[in-house]
Amino acid sequence: QVQLVESGGGLVQAGGSLRLSCAASGSIFSINAMGWYRQAPGKQRELVAAITSGGSTNYADSVKGRFTISRDNAKNTVYLQMNSLKPEDTAVYYCNAGLETGPPPKVAPEDDYWGQGTQVTVSS
Repeated sequence: QVQLVESGGGLVQAGGSLRLSCAASGSIFSINAMGWYRQAPGKQRELVAAITSGGSTNYADSVKGRFTISRDNAKNTVYLQMNSLKPEDTAVYYCNAGLETGPPPKVAPEDDYWGQGTQVTVSS
């Protein structure tokens, strides 16, 4: 069984910072791309940032220059450093990872896994 467990959400004033973490655990053979999505009330879930296993990153235009995604492959963990937070960043943030699971030789094909979500609230 594979789990993605997020932490680090909370309430912060506009202009403040938060750091989200997401640790993957379980019978993991390999982790490919990892990312953070968010969903605000009444809106669709959107990609915030993603990072490949090689370290290439991609950001939504709305967070470029303010958010930084990173990963520690040894710890199966992805981070999202969020600076200069704005009220419009308020949302539930979800961790996502493309994982191959199971011990060799019976490794399952890559599938998408999601965390349970962590609330980020930015007050004005």
